[in-house]
Amino acid sequence: MARGLRCLLAALAFLASGTAVAASCCGGGGGGAPVLPKDGAVLWDLNAAVEHYHGFWAQDGRWLPDPPGARLSQYRLTPGHARRLGDRWQAYAILPLVVNRNHYSGREADTEGPGDLSLGLWYETFDEATCVYKVRRPADLRPSIYLGAGLVVPTGISPYDEVGDNFAITGRGFYRLDLSFDIEKTVYPWSVQLRLGYGRHFQRPVNREYGVYVAPYRLRLGDRRSLSLTLGYTWFLPNLAQLTLTGGYSDLREGRARIDGRLDPTTGLVRRSFSLSWAYSPAHRRWNARFSWGHAPRRDGWGENFPATDVFTLGVSHVLFL
Repeated sequence: MARGLRCLLAALAFLASGTAVAASCCGGGGGGAPVLPKDGAVLWDLNAAVEHYHGFWAQDGRWLPDPPGARLSQYRLTPGHARRLGDRWQAYAILPLVVNRNHYSGREADTEGPGDLSLGLWYETFDEATCVYKVRRPADLRPSIYLGAGLVVPTGISPYDEVGDNFAITGRGFYRLDLSFDIEKTVYPWSVQLRLGYGRHFQRPVNREYGVYVAPYRLRLGDRRSLSLTLGYTWFLPNLAQLTLTGGYSDLREGRARIDGRLDPTTGLVRRSFSLSWAYSPAHRRWNARFSWGHAPRRDGWGENFPATDVFTLGVSHVLFL
């Protein structure tokens, strides 16, 4: 059980570090990097999330329940900001504030602190928003494509810092370079989006683990790959506001870590999950409000070295237009 607990704690930090994803042509956030709409100048975004943990997947893919009476939760408040730098360029920054509330095997552990900072750029390959109401010519099928580059900065509390308790971690403790590809197309009322991501961790020296000093070594976490596919439907309300329902599937993987250049066969992560979200935008589009639910099935084969969780998120964003 101690080894499973370590896996779970590492995954807490993994999730707290955040993931950069683009949004629809209306812009917004959604729990990852905020994205400006094509005619937006500045965007402020705020997400409040609660994540409940329900067992974890062992390295062989078996789902194992938590001990009786265990209650593991993480709360995150994540402000974000995006700003247009040019006709096709925009930059963003997000920094989660993390609160852990845990009861495990008769032990209480409540901690809080910053998560890992994410900074990045998006390049838009299109000159105008590609959302259309009807396809009249081949050009109307042209999608919106975003190319992204981001850097995760280890501002959170990691297992390699001076932690007094295993449940105190709020970050991974590694710099990571992320590259993203996002393609999205809306022909109202339908929209579809494909997101692909690749992350490369930088090596760092380690001389302690969970507050215990160890013989120094150099550690690099494995490369990270992500894929998500979403399908949305929009209702136009009588006041010209929009209400959008979106369903999605995501697959997140991280390769084996390297210790002093040698692969560690006990590492690596896999997580597959589904999501469902509602979003509301008034006619002027300056505000966007969202609610989402993410669910990882508690079944064998849906993950490795990772917890099964339910994530509930409330978000709001505000855009200043050009």
